[in-house]
Amino acid sequence: MSATRKLSRSGTRGYAHLVEIEAPVARVWRALTDPALMRIWFGGDVEIDPRQGGLYRLGRVGAGCREAHIDIFDANRRLRLIYLQGANAPRSDSAIVDDFLLDMRKGETVTSLRLLGSGIPENEEWDQSYARIRHSWERFLARIKVTLEHPPQPKQAQAAKPAAPPADPPLRGLDY
Repeated sequence: MSATRKLSRSGTRGYAHLVEIEAPVARVWRALTDPALMRIWFGGDVEIDPRQGGLYRLGRVGAGCREAHIDIFDANRRLRLIYLQGANAPRSDSAIVDDFLLDMRKGETVTSLRLLGSGIPENEEWDQSYARIRHSWERFLARIKVTLEHPPQPKQAQAAKPAAPPADPPLRGLDY
């Protein structure tokens, strides 16, 4: 006879991401704090009040955005976000935090960008949100890398339209 044992989980979990970007640390910092650059890698609405105590919002209000309080704003070194309880997120008693750490590698040419996320509840209710958040940041960091290493080129003005191509000559036997 076997008894069914339900596994209970408690506590919190986190994630860690590291990306090496061939760009000066100041440019990587701008990608995290300049709304124009943020829109490129995020691909949606962003709002930021870039200072300690400011607001950091990714996404549209009312459409599943993530909104955070900027706890630490140490230019070119560290940005720590403490997320506010979202209307669409499962209930949590823990503080959910993203901590971005920037370091120079190989002189002034490569920046290491680390993201340490923590405080996500370790329970079934949060499993999907945890996976979505963790994988989204993985994609966003890759987009930051591509955006900075291969910046979008300004669109070139279109050249004057070429003259219309000549009309096809009539085909023998088909000119009814």
